[in-house]
Amino acid sequence: MAGSEGLSLGYRIGWRVRYLLTSVFGPAQLGTEDDPQNRLRRERARRVEEARRSREG
Repeated sequence: MAGSEGLSLGYRIGWRVRYLLTSVFGPAQLGTEDDPQNRLRRERARRVEEARRSREG
């Protein structure tokens, strides 16, 4: 996840804060789709893909 990948600075900072908070204060890693960190990773991947598509036209 290097670089901005088309995501705003505010989103990237917010994502890192939420990810850090779920690792410290969240539930134990569940290893399932209910795992908050997995959900954050999927959300970011979806947004990166949307940004790439919008840049391509």
